[in-house]
Amino acid sequence: MRILYTASISIYKFAIWLIAPFNEKAKKWINGRKKWQKRLSENIPKNSNVVWFHCASLGEFEQGRSVIEAYRKARPNDYIVLTFFSPSGYEIRKNYSGADLISYLPADTISNAKEFIRLTQPKAVYFVKYEFWFNYLIELKKNNINTFLISGIFRTNQHFFKWYGGWFRNQLSSFSHFFLQNEASANLLKTINYSNLTVCGDTRFDRVNQLVSTAKPVPSIEQFIDNQFTIIAGSTWPKDEELLKDLITTYPNTRLIIAPHEITANRLTETKKLFGEQAGFFTKGEFNQQVLILDTIGMLSSIYRYGQWAYIGGGFGNGIHNTLEAASYGVPVVFGPHYQKFQEAKDLIKLNAGHSITSIYQLKKVAELFYANNEERKRQGMAAKNYVEKNLGATKKIILTTVKKLQNGHLS
Repeated sequence: MRILYTASISIYKFAIWLIAPFNEKAKKWINGRKKWQKRLSENIPKNSNVVWFHCASLGEFEQGRSVIEAYRKARPNDYIVLTFFSPSGYEIRKNYSGADLISYLPADTISNAKEFIRLTQPKAVYFVKYEFWFNYLIELKKNNINTFLISGIFRTNQHFFKWYGGWFRNQLSSFSHFFLQNEASANLLKTINYSNLTVCGDTRFDRVNQLVSTAKPVPSIEQFIDNQFTIIAGSTWPKDEELLKDLITTYPNTRLIIAPHEITANRLTETKKLFGEQAGFFTKGEFNQQVLILDTIGMLSSIYRYGQWAYIGGGFGNGIHNTLEAASYGVPVVFGPHYQKFQEAKDLIKLNAGHSITSIYQLKKVAELFYANNEERKRQGMAAKNYVEKNLGATKKIILTTVKKLQNGHLS
């Protein structure tokens, strides 16, 4: 089975290599992994206590960031290696100051896994959410390295819980401990005889709470809003933007601040073309239109505070993006139909602080409610904020448990 798995990884790598000349993201995926051995060997100090954190992409990084920074405070002299699988994570966070070395994760072949672990010699490893690279896991277990899954979440449709999933189930034995988001994940792991787990919640709550506590006012955004009813649309895709375009046509006195998920030249041009003369760009200081397009990175988490409600993009694609940043400011959230993989979205819906829509008709119905009933809108926002505050603390639990374990065992 390991041979078949490794072959599939090689096929995947070859497919990316084929499309790289025509796809910028694939090109970065290939080029970013060149000479990775040299980079590791030249930068990691000898005899250092290396701790390795791995995130799939930007979302998982934000999920693991609070743990990385808490670990740094607990053990400031350890050498932190941070890896990403996706260019959308690495390219944005390659200069993150919280890690000593930031790299792409080499493709999960047997030889790469052996060499990566030989060069880094990590004393501990943290994988975020559901990154299961089995050749790496096998080598970590062989080398008796403490390996933790943080903010883990499991679902019945994963290989581990299928009749054919025996080999995949066995690889989970590489984890020293599972830190899980919910009881459902814990119950699933128990059905396949894993009990080395703790349900401590999602570390993203700690991260968004940190963002809120340190966020500063943005005077230019206040100038654009000019005391008007405002919608903040975060991490949007074309389908999301089409719905929002239709919506604001109905409400010409509403301000819309929109942050596309990708801010490539093509996407920004596409967004501007859709909204036309109604829209301006933030970096150009075009604050006199109805729509402001954020064409820069790093602002979104600070400006949700200015919205009467928020639209979270991605729900008409692979899945919604971060709802918690808006919720932490006491802002009700609206998103598309593909939210089932996200526990916080399901929880917000139960609290009537989140709304899933499938059409412009449904979006307008929710908008009408927020316009017509200010008290209900505020109630929903407060319910969202309280939900975030009640779920703080996962980071502290992870750090207290893992650092104590490492001090007793592997780290000097």
